[in-house]
Parts: sequence; C-alpha cells; structure tokens
Amino acid sequence: MDLTGAIWHRSTRSSGNGGDCVEVAENLPGVVGVRDSKDRQGPALTFDPQAWRSFLTFVKRH
Repeated sequence: MDLTGAIWHRSTRSSGNGGDCVEVAENLPGVVGVRDSKDRQGPALTFDPQAWRSFLTFVKRH
C-alpha cells in the first residue's frame, strides 16, 4: 500500500523524550496507517477505519 501522502501524528500522550511511540495517519481514504516513530522508513501497518475505531474503543475501556 502506498502511504506517500500520509500525514502522521504522534499521540498527545507520548512524551517528547524519544520514548517508544507510534504514529497514526488517518487522512487516507479507506485506510489508517500505523508506524513506529523510531523507524519512520520501516514498515507500517494498515487497518480498515472501522477496525481501527473498534481497537481504540477496546483500548480505552481496558
């Protein structure tokens, strides 16, 4: 999947000290990208937007 146009955002809960963080891109139609902020040129996972929302709902509840 081509994520060239992705606009990546780090969680507001991430510290700015170079810790373990993920970045998420939600601006692409039909897909949400997730990558490791320490390896921006490395692989990225992609999710269906509904699956991503379900994941976030689950995480917030637990």
